Amino acid sequence: MNSIHFRRWSDQLRDSDHEVYWFDILDQGYAPSMSWMTQITGWKKGFLIKRGRTTIKKYFPKIYNYLSDKLDTKVETAFAKALQDIKPDVVHSFALYTSCIPILPIMNKEVNIKWIYSSWGSDLFYKKNKPNYHKEVPAVLARVDYLFTDCLRDYHIAKNGGFSGRFLGVVPGGGGFEFHTDKDFVKNSSFIVKGYEDALGRCINVLKALDVIARKHTDISIIIFGASKKVTEYLNRNTGRDYEVKVFGKVSNSEVIDLMLQSKFYIGNSISDGLPNTLLESIFCDCIPIQSNPGGATEEIIKDTINGFIISNPEDVNAIANSIEMALLSNPSSILMENKEIKKAYDRNEIQAKVLAIYNSLAV
Repeated sequence: MNSIHFRRWSDQLRDSDHEVYWFDILDQGYAPSMSWMTQITGWKKGFLIKRGRTTIKKYFPKIYNYLSDKLDTKVETAFAKALQDIKPDVVHSFALYTSCIPILPIMNKEVNIKWIYSSWGSDLFYKKNKPNYHKEVPAVLARVDYLFTDCLRDYHIAKNGGFSGRFLGVVPGGGGFEFHTDKDFVKNSSFIVKGYEDALGRCINVLKALDVIARKHTDISIIIFGASKKVTEYLNRNTGRDYEVKVFGKVSNSEVIDLMLQSKFYIGNSISDGLPNTLLESIFCDCIPIQSNPGGATEEIIKDTINGFIISNPEDVNAIANSIEMALLSNPSSILMENKEIKKAYDRNEIQAKVLAIYNSLAV
């Protein structure tokens, strides 16, 4: 799908002498930012090709679903045609439920085509609200030949779930990260907080913890990015704070980086994730990271109190407040020094060289 992580990953292949095709699994349309690759888009629409679909989907969802089911091209049909036309050496799918399960019937027929699966975020770890997990996930894992994960935790889950192919390594879902030495922001905000409050995100618990912290530390300020509706509603209901809170909704990746460069501490809190890209971005922006640790993924790079702080329970406001308190009392210079090694390991150039070497090995 056309996401920041996929765009960043695929850009590693630009000018690599590989022929790269993008099958737009959600048929979201041509992407100018990926003009260097051959894009397979516009395959889906069978009715109201130019306009009107969004209106029908919004106001008449039952009619939309009926027409879509009857008249739109099925993903299996479009993908099978793409395979026939391209005859690729390898298919690479990003995210299991979005990009693996829909094409599994075709890949099961095309057993001679090698298949890479990149596990993202909660793909393998989170099972709630996935009633067919124990059927669908093993079916994909049994078919894929190669596996990238964004944390070692998910490799073990995949292996226990039936994956027996070649593990290609732990690599962030969007590739590596860039140093931000060209900007000299004054870090005038105490905290930048990831504002997701949904099935997985638990931003409101962080805000409650910061209210506790503010009773003792009166000079704090907060930036919230990606704030969901529930977060803004919570802030509107609970007013009277003596510290500054700046709230941003949907923002671009470059805007997030600019906000991180202004902040001393980063807080991300969720009940499920892989190794969060925003956590790694915060480290590259010289923030002191405070992050939840679902399934032990975060502790693969964060050693509690050494190079960051781990939230032991994302649902426990007191546990979150305790991690924040320890961060406030820590030695920032020592933590930033420890994270120099993380920066080296996840540097964009280093990761790109590693990824290209892997792709080259598959093309032999």
